[in-house]
Amino acid sequence: MMSKTSAQEMVKTEGADVVKEERESSHPYAFHVSGPRNVASPNWKEIIISSWKDGNYKRTVIACFIQAVYLLELDRQENRTEQNALAPKWWIPFKYKLSQTLIDERDGSIFGAILEWDRAAALAEFILMRPSGAPKAVLALRGTLLKGPTIRRDVEDDLRFLAWESLKGSVRFNTALEALKSISDGYGSNNVCIAGHSLGAGFALQVGKALAKQGVFVEAHLFNPPSVSLAMSVRNIGEKATFAWKRFKSMLPSSSESQANGNEVVDNTTNLIGLNKWVPHLYVNNSDYICCYYNDPTGGEEKAADKENAGPKNGQAALAKLFVMSKGKQKFLEAHGLEQWWSDDLELQLALQSSKLISKQLKSLYSLPPSSQQTQGKPQ
Repeated sequence: MMSKTSAQEMVKTEGADVVKEERESSHPYAFHVSGPRNVASPNWKEIIISSWKDGNYKRTVIACFIQAVYLLELDRQENRTEQNALAPKWWIPFKYKLSQTLIDERDGSIFGAILEWDRAAALAEFILMRPSGAPKAVLALRGTLLKGPTIRRDVEDDLRFLAWESLKGSVRFNTALEALKSISDGYGSNNVCIAGHSLGAGFALQVGKALAKQGVFVEAHLFNPPSVSLAMSVRNIGEKATFAWKRFKSMLPSSSESQANGNEVVDNTTNLIGLNKWVPHLYVNNSDYICCYYNDPTGGEEKAADKENAGPKNGQAALAKLFVMSKGKQKFLEAHGLEQWWSDDLELQLALQSSKLISKQLKSLYSLPPSSQQTQGKPQ
């Protein structure tokens, strides 16, 4: 009787495992379900012809790496094991491995990850060397994740950016900056890339800029980066709103660094070590109100007083490689989503852009005092 019961329990257990495996295999975030369709894994031909030289391939892979960071946190929240984790499938096909996760000490959530070229996995498939253009290491940062365990801290940083136009007061800024410094020192800045989506793109932009101020330039890919014009729009809708805004702003955690960063001053007596050496890649969708102002020459709005301070006063324009989605009107969630950036029918327009908003974000690179070159290990 006992043996019969045990057999039945084993059958039930095996059946439950099969159902669970089928459910996991059809998960909407599984790589084979929602990942790119026409991107092959690297092979021995990469020794001669590198897919990484193709901008579309690079954009697709880096977007997948950011998706992996979202899933690292979801795997953690849902207690997934190494066997059924979703995240690894988003880097393994491209011959990368997880080197380090970035943890928010406030809630223990994963907000970033360092992915490194997996030489052993590449050699196993007769890829004898890293393809030309493939970074040795990528620091990927996720955006806001509207889940119970993370929503509070994510939204707190969203509001920080909205209020101060800076993320320097966040613990994530310092953690990401130290991580980027570490891999830049270890691999060389030419072999390193930083990338982010939404809030993560905001961190990536400001962390990359902080390192560029120290004369270290890393490749940056920013998907749907938050626009400072959101803050400008809220602040300029009337006296009552301005009063309410100031009161709300005073309640947010901040630092003197954060406040100073939002009001950077351009100095005519400048040292142009950042000039034309750090040009981030921005991927924006005109239907996404969070990032669309990057494609507006005036930054979405313009006051007479702002015109004088819109960009560097040395006659040089702050530049970014701006990739604009040209798909027509879309719903916000679709326009702000990460999945669009590895879509098969993606249509992009590329321009070296020097809009008011980009100039506002990057102008401090063009106005570094001579002493900044001598600063060691401290973000300006």
